[in-house]
Amino acid sequence: MIEEFMTALQVILLQLSLPRDQRAKSDLFQSTWKLCCRDSHKTQVWLCFFTLSFLTSCASATPIKVGDLQTCLEKELKVTIEKSTAKLYSPKAEDMTVGCQQKVLSCYMLELMMVFEEEDTEPTKTQCVFNFNSTLSPETNCPECEIHSLENSTVFYERLLNILQKINVYNA
Repeated sequence: MIEEFMTALQVILLQLSLPRDQRAKSDLFQSTWKLCCRDSHKTQVWLCFFTLSFLTSCASATPIKVGDLQTCLEKELKVTIEKSTAKLYSPKAEDMTVGCQQKVLSCYMLELMMVFEEEDTEPTKTQCVFNFNSTLSPETNCPECEIHSLENSTVFYERLLNILQKINVYNA
């Protein structure tokens, strides 16, 4: 039974990865489905659950773009950030040396997460920051966040937006 399930699962995943015009016709796909699930209701439920979980995780893993983050910050989080009384490490756009852009953005994301925790911000509003942070790659030989100047939340926010704007212009 497990072998049949794995065979069917491989075919299903292959079908999902192919362009629409290269996918198998419905009769081949249905025969594979029947091979896997025969008369087992439990197997059908688990296969449906797995497939939906897989598709959901792929959709949610779509990286958030810098422009989307900027919009989220301006519309949802500006007041929360500027309300904070914390002093925050605030890299300048000039601090983004070659190969350290992700590190600078990571510094900002870590500071933002701390602000959201301290301000007890609604998680649904902050999800864009957490999603963006998860797309950043670690970079080596970059200065640590703590070497940057500590600034109030207004300066922090303005510098972050400035960096995001520069990245948007560069990527456009």
